[in-house]
Amino acid sequence: MKFSLMVRGQHAPGDTGGHMRDDLDLVRCADKLGFDGVVKGSHYSSEPFESVQQVPFLSYCAAIAPRLRIICGLVLVPLHKPLDLAEQLATLDVLSGGKLVFGAGIGYRDVEFKAFGVPRGRMGPRFEECMTAIRRLWTEDRVDMKGADFELDGAVCSVKPLQKPMPPIWIGGNADVAIRRAARIGDCWYVNPHNTLATIERQMDLYKRELEACGKPFPTEVPMRREVFVASSRAEAIRLAQPYLEEKYKAYRAWGQDKVMPEGDDFNHEYQELLEDRFLMGSAEEVADQLNRLNERLGVNHIVASIHWPGMPNSLAIEQLHRLAEDVRPLLRS
Repeated sequence: MKFSLMVRGQHAPGDTGGHMRDDLDLVRCADKLGFDGVVKGSHYSSEPFESVQQVPFLSYCAAIAPRLRIICGLVLVPLHKPLDLAEQLATLDVLSGGKLVFGAGIGYRDVEFKAFGVPRGRMGPRFEECMTAIRRLWTEDRVDMKGADFELDGAVCSVKPLQKPMPPIWIGGNADVAIRRAARIGDCWYVNPHNTLATIERQMDLYKRELEACGKPFPTEVPMRREVFVASSRAEAIRLAQPYLEEKYKAYRAWGQDKVMPEGDDFNHEYQELLEDRFLMGSAEEVADQLNRLNERLGVNHIVASIHWPGMPNSLAIEQLHRLAEDVRPLLRS
């Protein structure tokens, strides 16, 4: 089981420099404790939080923690043009010594779609066209391709990724249509952090059937992001994490994320109901058991651990990194 650290980078406005230092301290700690990667997501207009941007943050991480994989989780692909993304991400792969993972998704927030002038109804086709263009730009000398929202006329990607033919591509998604898309065009499905395990188990069957229809094998790497908190007991973990997770999910409900979840699986619930079958919480033994069962039930072998939420002291997040590395990891079955 691989472990990567999710650095959400969402904080109350103000003291941006201090928050940045805290986030980078988490990255350095994860590197020293033997974590496998650092993950940064992407959002714009992230009120009520401030949130630094993905590519520059991960570029700095590549410099201070060169052993870690650098994981974009996720790039909101339809908001961008393929030539720009291809060159930015290829540069990041070079800066990291060939350790980039290109996590790609569509997004769900109207404020972002409107700001970038992207019609919501064009998200799926725009995403697939852009992904096709990026693959071609990374692997071909010159690209001629006309999409609905761009035209490549003998376009050249000025810098190619170090990884050949290209960095791994993780496709994220909550809805069934996104799971099928992940099977068709990705190297793996990046299993989302919000759906219940019952829903994910159903969707994993859907994913496997779509892989079979495409003539593709089940991937060797199956990443999943989850909210994780380790304490002396499950009750203590639930109590300590509550104020920070409540604040996060309050904002995500306001952003409308629960409206794009599978039917019957939204997270418009109180905390006690929300955490059931969704978060990894408990003693080290309980969390290790949950991880072992994820591996057995779903084939998950890479956990992207979200252990730091808005308002949470950095000292508590550092403690969580140590608990995962020193207390949980030794209990995992090979």
